[in-house]
Amino acid sequence: MSVWNPENIKDVAESVGITSLNDEILQGLCSDIEYRLSQVLEEALKFMRHSKRSTLTTQDVAQALRVLDVEPLYGYESTRPLRFGEASIGPGQPLFYVEDEEVDFEKLINAPLPKVPREMTFTAHWLAVEGVQPSIPQNPTAADSRSQELVPKGQSANPHMAAMSGNENVTVKPLVKHVLSKELQLYFEKICSALFDESNNEYRIAALASIRSDPGLHQLVPYFVQLIAEKITHNLKNLFVLTQIMLLTTAMLENSNLYVDPYIASIVPPVLTCLVGRHLGSSPDPLAACDLRRLSASVLSSITKKYSKSSHMLKPRLARTCLKHFLDPTKPLGANYGGIIGLQAIGGLEIVRTLIVPNLKEYEELVKDAIDAMDEGKRNEGEMVIQAILEALVSLEEESVGTVNGFANGHAADIRKELSDKIGDLFAERVLELGKPRLVKAIMES
Repeated sequence: MSVWNPENIKDVAESVGITSLNDEILQGLCSDIEYRLSQVLEEALKFMRHSKRSTLTTQDVAQALRVLDVEPLYGYESTRPLRFGEASIGPGQPLFYVEDEEVDFEKLINAPLPKVPREMTFTAHWLAVEGVQPSIPQNPTAADSRSQELVPKGQSANPHMAAMSGNENVTVKPLVKHVLSKELQLYFEKICSALFDESNNEYRIAALASIRSDPGLHQLVPYFVQLIAEKITHNLKNLFVLTQIMLLTTAMLENSNLYVDPYIASIVPPVLTCLVGRHLGSSPDPLAACDLRRLSASVLSSITKKYSKSSHMLKPRLARTCLKHFLDPTKPLGANYGGIIGLQAIGGLEIVRTLIVPNLKEYEELVKDAIDAMDEGKRNEGEMVIQAILEALVSLEEESVGTVNGFANGHAADIRKELSDKIGDLFAERVLELGKPRLVKAIMES
């Protein structure tokens, strides 16, 4: 039973020449009209609520009709309140009409023309695409981003810095609520428990293989990035955890289904920490962290090869950081070692030729002190650094053009002197012990 009066439909039908409608058709039309009216009213009420009003206007109805792809009604928009009059055309049949306002034509003609009002419109735009915000007028500008520099800074502003200072109970409320499905939450918990389970190697391998190949992990990328930063910050004395984090980073970078570009700036600092950190692990043996530093160098190499084209400043900044740790005499030899293998991983032959070879003579004194030290651990560290430098120099041999049979007896002393002037006595002696004339030629030509 419809609340719409069927007599109104009969009147409209007769006005267009339809004189006979049976009751079944009338009931169907009444139900359809009632549904259409409720649909229009629901959309109109949405516009009223979003406009922070409690009174429904004709403009709300017109906007609702436009949203429903129906031609709006014309002639009902008015800025003045409508006054309705009542006229009786028969017993029990009142007729309501809008009273016309009396207009003085002289005042109307002499009045200035009003400004053309703007229509109320709404459009959609992309706030972010794959985590990257497009530069369009609707999005915040660079000036708005700079204003964020005025927010409070300090230990309480960054939870990782607070943790390093001992304030681990700092909580930061996220700006955006990120909802994960129960399946992804369970997957993330299982991956974390598997990665840091020292007793089950197969479990760890399966977890890394899943991260390396599964396609549906897009929503978990920021959570993995946060896990990497937190674990590196809180476990600098645990080589097992640091190694697992580097393996996790490698697996993420190798997954072609993950879009990691927006998070590279957050991934690089933990990798550099494992590469050139002062003291990694709790073992007194300085060589214990050698494998971790080499693994971190390989991760850095992957990042440079894959993302240096999209970020032109990535490679120079990484090279500058590694060079600083390589030449800094206040850093331990482990950090120098990390800087050397990091430079080679970042740029290969070009970096070795332009940054490592010209600085070897200056760096020689620091290594000599370690080799001549009474402490066996110090000597082992020095040998480790020398071996890393020799591996970097040997890579130059691949690019050497031409064939060299050897050194004549008369020229051996001259070549030793020239090589010593180029890279220092210690490194020159070690290079000549290798017995590779092409390598000597490549170093002299670099």
